[in-house]
Amino acid sequence: MLILVLSPVGPARGDEVLFLNGDRLSGKILQAAGGKLTIKTEGAGEVTVDMSKVKTFSTDAPVAVGVKEQPPVSADVGAGPDRYVQTAPAPGAPPQPVAIADISAINPTPPAWTGSFALNGLLTTGNSETEQLGFRGALSKRWPDDRLTFGAEYSFGRQEDPSTGEKSTTIDYAMALAKYDHFFTKKFYGYLGTKAERDGVAELELRLAPGAGVGYQWFEGPTFNLSNEAGLVWVYENYKRTGSSEFFGPRLAYSVDWTPIQPLTLYHKLEYVPSFEDLGGDYLLNIDAGARLKVWKGVFAELRYEFRYDSTPASGRHRTDQRYILGAGWAF
Repeated sequence: MLILVLSPVGPARGDEVLFLNGDRLSGKILQAAGGKLTIKTEGAGEVTVDMSKVKTFSTDAPVAVGVKEQPPVSADVGAGPDRYVQTAPAPGAPPQPVAIADISAINPTPPAWTGSFALNGLLTTGNSETEQLGFRGALSKRWPDDRLTFGAEYSFGRQEDPSTGEKSTTIDYAMALAKYDHFFTKKFYGYLGTKAERDGVAELELRLAPGAGVGYQWFEGPTFNLSNEAGLVWVYENYKRTGSSEFFGPRLAYSVDWTPIQPLTLYHKLEYVPSFEDLGGDYLLNIDAGARLKVWKGVFAELRYEFRYDSTPASGRHRTDQRYILGAGWAF
């Protein structure tokens, strides 16, 4: 993204936007994003207009402007011919025309952390004694060319046998992940990541899976996101009774989320990690799917399905773990 610093070429009269139909707006240009420009006027307050209808514009103070995907530069900018503004790449340099269609943002919002935290629980007494509590958190930050993602999850549950009074653990699962993406183009990126898991019921003391690869961001926006990834991963597993093992293999994954209507978001993620030594017989498969309903501001209710498959589990343990979770949380 090219960052330009705009300042007026002519006498200071405030910021001014000239439209293709001859209309003018004067005030203070606040921001432009997604093809929309917002200017604060004295009489009408904040007004948002379509940049495709703008003939040219000028400002009387520096503003940050993003142009395409070039590195940031500073320039003085003023009104230009139809669908252009004039930029001076250096003080005293002759002005150069820049097409308004190439301007991707004005005063772009600094990257901010986004994420969510969710809780779920179950408590029963009487004929059955059950205790269960779960936590899930996600955190990410997106720059023009980089993205950081963190995640964590923990669930614990136990129940009491009414005949003996003995309590047994029904779930004891923990997970943490970290991932860095670097975008070589607007859609194509490389990634480095690692994931750690523990499952007390499955007798898995530790599963560590660092890896690297490439991905393609097919769509990225406020209502629809879709990406695919392919890479290599090393998997280390340590089981309580059978000891440790490791394998090296490919990693295939995709992630999609869709907001069909504003309060509701649907999502689905899949990760497949087989061993090069036995592609069809030794592999891990993780699936997450869910629906999130915004209740009030950042507060949401969530129904989530988790599927975990380990083709070579600990002795005496099942290959498949499935969880249906209803919880609530806060997104920001």
